[in-house]
Amino acid sequence: MSIFSGLEQIVETHYQLARRTWYGLGGPADYFIRPKTIEQLREIVDRCNENGIRIYVMGFGSNLLIGDDGLRGAVIKLEAEQFAQIKYEDQEVTAWAGAELSKLVLTCVEKGLSGIEALTGIPGSVGGAVKMNAGGNFGDFGSAVETVTLMDSGGVVFEKSKPELEFDYRKTNITAKFVLNARLKLNTADPEQIMRTVKEIWIYKKNNQPLNTKNSGCIFKNPPGASAGALIDRAGLKGLKIGGAIVSDKHANFIIAEKSCRSRDVMRLIEAIKQRVKEQFDTELELEIEIWD
Repeated sequence: MSIFSGLEQIVETHYQLARRTWYGLGGPADYFIRPKTIEQLREIVDRCNENGIRIYVMGFGSNLLIGDDGLRGAVIKLEAEQFAQIKYEDQEVTAWAGAELSKLVLTCVEKGLSGIEALTGIPGSVGGAVKMNAGGNFGDFGSAVETVTLMDSGGVVFEKSKPELEFDYRKTNITAKFVLNARLKLNTADPEQIMRTVKEIWIYKKNNQPLNTKNSGCIFKNPPGASAGALIDRAGLKGLKIGGAIVSDKHANFIIAEKSCRSRDVMRLIEAIKQRVKEQFDTELELEIEIWD
């Protein structure tokens, strides 16, 4: 523990990461660190850099698969009060990286703020939602984000704003290691009207996605002009099972982890899907989930 001497309160060793992901899979991390302030985060980054320790930044683990052998490095999670703040000022909202996306969406609905209700039912943290431009059929997060505050791997804090800040399909041009917060520009609207939209999206998801299962959301990005789920379905892969991992019968772009599942089962199933879709449709599927292995 000498590497993190003086920071023992926020550092855990040999931490089982499975409890932190929606899949509930994966091995331990050498270090699991939850800084309480930006100053502590900077100190952690400095010590990791000095000791050649690889840094991983974890959100809510909702679209993340961790290898069975775990990770050699430090997993940093920004979940302390400092990093979970949300401030509302008229039509502007500043949400910190550790804030829960679903709570942000619902609070904005209650306050009559429109612009992110399309993210209804998408789990995760604000930081993760910024980094991957979370979204779905109804819209994405980036359309509401005006400015982000970032920290690079050297501990330098800076801002990036549109148009320099670019959001694309499930990606951004953010290369900094840490998203600290995001400033959103929303519109005022009738809360009841926004809530109707929210309910419609929930009904759609309930009917079309395997919500009450252990999964990590959509596994693959949609190829240009196509649907990954439809391609997987047309390839006859619904219900395909490897070990404890199975392609959902409800939505083919979801892989469900059954009781005996290991991370390697999900990875093997991912490769089998990619190979079959490539063979049948000459289309390379690109991952939407992150894999740390």
